[in-house]
Amino acid sequence: MAKFTREDALRYHSEGKPGKIEVTPTKPYSSQRDLSLAYSPGVAEPCLEIEKDPDTAYEYTAKGNLVAVISNGTAVLGLGDIGAMAGKPVMEGKGLLFKIFAGIDVFDIEVNEKDPEKFIQVVKAISPTFGGINLEDIKAPQCFEIEERLKAELDIPIMHDDQHGTAIISSAGLLNALEITGKKIEEVKIVVNGAGAAANSCTKLYMMLGAKLENIVMVDSKGVINKKRTDLNDRKKPFATDRDITTLEEAVVGSDVFLGLSVAGVLTKEMVQSMNENPIVFALANPNPEISYDDAMAARPDIIFATGRSDHPNQINNVLGFPYIFRGAMDVRAKCINEEMKVAAVRAIADLTKKPVPDVVNAAYNLKRLSFGPGYIIPKPLDPRLLTIVAPAVAKAAMESGVARKQITDWEGYNHKLRALMGHDNKMLRRFYDLARSTPKRVVFSESNHLNMLKAAELAFAEGICYPVLLGNEEKIESIAQENQIDLTGIEIVNLRHDREEERRVRFAKRLTEKRSREGMTYDEAYEKMYERNYFGMMMVETGEADALITGVYTKYTDSIQAAKEVIGIRDGLKHIGAMHIMNTKKGTFFLADTLFNRHPSTETLIDIAKLTYNTVKFFNYEPVMAMLSYSNFGSDKQGSPASVHEVVSTLHTNYPEMVVDGEMQVTFALNKELRDEKFPFSKLAGKDVNTLIFPNLSSANTAYKMLIEMGLAETIGPIQMGLNKPIHILDVESSVRDIVNMTAIAVLDAIVQEQKDYDKMAQEV
Repeated sequence: MAKFTREDALRYHSEGKPGKIEVTPTKPYSSQRDLSLAYSPGVAEPCLEIEKDPDTAYEYTAKGNLVAVISNGTAVLGLGDIGAMAGKPVMEGKGLLFKIFAGIDVFDIEVNEKDPEKFIQVVKAISPTFGGINLEDIKAPQCFEIEERLKAELDIPIMHDDQHGTAIISSAGLLNALEITGKKIEEVKIVVNGAGAAANSCTKLYMMLGAKLENIVMVDSKGVINKKRTDLNDRKKPFATDRDITTLEEAVVGSDVFLGLSVAGVLTKEMVQSMNENPIVFALANPNPEISYDDAMAARPDIIFATGRSDHPNQINNVLGFPYIFRGAMDVRAKCINEEMKVAAVRAIADLTKKPVPDVVNAAYNLKRLSFGPGYIIPKPLDPRLLTIVAPAVAKAAMESGVARKQITDWEGYNHKLRALMGHDNKMLRRFYDLARSTPKRVVFSESNHLNMLKAAELAFAEGICYPVLLGNEEKIESIAQENQIDLTGIEIVNLRHDREEERRVRFAKRLTEKRSREGMTYDEAYEKMYERNYFGMMMVETGEADALITGVYTKYTDSIQAAKEVIGIRDGLKHIGAMHIMNTKKGTFFLADTLFNRHPSTETLIDIAKLTYNTVKFFNYEPVMAMLSYSNFGSDKQGSPASVHEVVSTLHTNYPEMVVDGEMQVTFALNKELRDEKFPFSKLAGKDVNTLIFPNLSSANTAYKMLIEMGLAETIGPIQMGLNKPIHILDVESSVRDIVNMTAIAVLDAIVQEQKDYDKMAQEV
C-alpha cells in the first residue's frame, strides 16, 4: 500500500482547486446564441417537454448520468460519527470513484440531519435531480429504515453501498471459494462476526444464493446471537440460532466459512485450526483484519483467505461493484436496484475471475500466470473488463425482472458506449501504476542531474513503482536535491566515472565488444563509451543489473537510440524500432505511431511499425483497429507516400490477415465511421471504430500528437518504445515530471513482461 504523510494527504486535497471534483459544461458556450440556447429563452423548450412527459428529463438533462452520494456523516469509514461536514471529503472521493470507473457524474450531498424521518424527507425532496442515489456512511440501524423507505417511495436506483457493496463482492468471492473447495453453499456452516449493516446484508444475500439459515451463526460484540438473548433488536432476531453456544470460539468449531465485519484481532490461529477442512476466511475489518494474513496462512495451509486490503491476495473491495451496478441500472432507467440485479452482479464478478486475465495484469503478479484458484477468487479492483462485464449483466437483470424503463437491444453497441464513457479518464494509467507497484523493478535514470528527472525518481520511488538507480556525480546530484528539497533517502546513486566502477566499466566494455566486434566495435572504443551515461546505464540493463532505463530529457534521441541499438539490439524478426503515444481524449483512447524515430519510413519500415503497434496495443488490453493514414484515400493518388502506404496495406492484408487494418485513408475517414462506411463500404474497417493510427512519416505523427496536447484535447502517455530487446524508453526533450513518472510505470511493466518471457523461454529450454 502506498505510504504518505498527513501533510501529503492535506496537500493533495488543498492544492490547486480545493476538493476532488468539479462541474464541467458539456455544451458549447462561446457565442451569444450558445448562451441563449443554454439558458433564456432557449431553455424553455426542454422545460415544456419535460412538463408534458417527465421521462424526457433523461433526454434533455444530465439526470440519466447523475448520482447523488448522500450521507449524514454518522458512520464515516473508521472514524465514526464525525458529522456531515467532516464526511464531505469521503463523499467527494466516492464521487471521484464513480466518475473514473464508470463515467458517472456525481453531486455529493451532506445532510446535517440525524433523525431518520427528516433525513428521508430531505432526500425525497431533492430526488428529481438525480438518476440514482448512493447512500453512504449512515449508521445502523437507521440506515436500514432510510434505505427501505426511500426504495419504497422513490422510483430510481437507490443503494446503501456500505450494506450491499460488501455483500455483492464477498458473495462473488464465496461462490468461487466454494467451487474451488468442492463445497455446496446449501451445506456449509457459516459464522458471521459482526451484526451491523454490512453483516446483515451479506447474510441475506448468502441465503438468497442458497445458504441455509440453520447453518448460519451471527456474533455481535456481546457474543453469539441466540434465542436465549433478550437484548436483540428486530434486525438481529431473524438470525438468532437454536444452538447452545455463546462465544465466537465455540461458533467457529466445525464451521466452513468465517465472515468478519467487526474489529481487528478477534480471530485467533487456534480458532481457524478448529474449522473444517479447506476453511474459507473473509476477514474484512479495516484497516486491519480480524486475523492477520501471516497468522491465517500459518494456521492452515488449506485456507482460502480474503481481506479488504490491497497488499494481500483476494481483496474484497466495493469498487468492484457499485460503479458498474449503478451504470447498468441507470442505462436502462431502472426503477430500483432489486435482488435480481444484485445476484446478476455477483455472478458476473464471479465468472469474470475464471476468464483468462489480460497479459498486462498477469505479468504484474509474482511473474506467474494469474488464474482462478485459492489466491485468485475475485478480480483485481483495476481489472479493465469489469465495466463491460458487470454493467451489462445488471442491465439485463433489470430488463428481465421488469424494472427497466428502457430496453437495450444492441449489446455490442452498448459495450462500445461503456468504453467511450471514460473520455479523458486515465484509468489505464492508474492500472499501470497499480500493476507496477505490485512488482517494482530497478530502473536506471540516466540523466539524473536534470531537475525533472531527479524529481521523477523521487516520486516514482515514493509511489512504490520502482527502485531508482541514479547515474551521475553523487555530490552534484545531492546538491541539486538539497537545493530543491528532494528526498533521496533509500535511492541508489551510481557514479559511473568513479574509480570504484572500474571493474564494471571493464566488464561492460568486454561484453559490448563481444556483441559488436563484427560491426567494427573495438574494446578501446567500447571502454570509452562506458563513461557515457546511456551506454553505461544500458549495459546495466543488458547484463541484468537493472531492469529498465529512462533517458532523453536533454540527450538527442538519435544519440540515445544509437546507443540502444548497439547495446540492447532490435528484436529478432525486425529491422526497425518505433514509438507510440497513447492519447486519452473525449472520444476515447487512441494509439498513434510512429511518433519519434523514423523520419521518412520506407515500405519495409512502415510494415515493421504496423506490426509493432499491433502487438503493443494488444499488450495494453485493447483490440487494435488500425488505419494507415495519408492525404489521399485507397489509391486515389498513385505517387509518393500514398503509393507507399497503399503497398504496405496490401502486404499486411496478405501476410497478416489477423490484423484489422486498412488504408491508405485521410484521418477524416479513419475517425468518422459513418462517413467511411458510406464512401468506402469495401473497407476491412467497415462498422468498426478505429483506435490506432499509423502515420506515413514522423513529421505528421509528431505534429498530430503535440497539437492534440497543446490544444487541451488529449492527455498523453509516451513515447512508448517498441522493438528493442529490453526496456529502454527515450523521452521527449524537456518532459514534465509527471510524464517521466508515467513512462517509468510503463518501463516497469515492460520489464515485468520481459522477465516473464525470459522465464518462459528458460522453462521451454529445460
